[in-house]
Amino acid sequence: MTIKKAEKEDLQKILDLQYIAYQSEAKLFNNSDIPPLKQTLADVENEYQKGVILEVLDENNEIIGSVRGYCDGGTVYIGKLMVHPRYQGRGIGTKLLLEMEKEYPDRRYELFTSSRSSKNIALYERLGYKIFNDKQITDELRFVYLEKV
Repeated sequence: MTIKKAEKEDLQKILDLQYIAYQSEAKLFNNSDIPPLKQTLADVENEYQKGVILEVLDENNEIIGSVRGYCDGGTVYIGKLMVHPRYQGRGIGTKLLLEMEKEYPDRRYELFTSSRSSKNIALYERLGYKIFNDKQITDELRFVYLEKV
């Protein structure tokens, strides 16, 4: 397993992985109309220009995980942490998140997830993130914001 910065030519594969990985989030809401499943390649390219996208490659050089981050005003905003469902539960998400922190050392880190994503929240809390805010988005959707300082 290798973690490295994504290249521009990897972005379509990362987007394809995103469509697979976020199916579990869509199931939490019985709704596939969630932002990660509507994102386009142009959206991902904009995020690539704005910050860092890391990817995890398996032994066959297939992308099995990814995370995005960018720094604004001393805070690193981390998003789209994903691992292919076949590879979940092996510490890959943890390694990706810690690697993103290394990209931007000694900063404040912020991320968010759905309040229903108990596995995500547990992962973030294990790594020292604390809930500092939550926001009702729709009747069904509430985001939980976590930070690490």
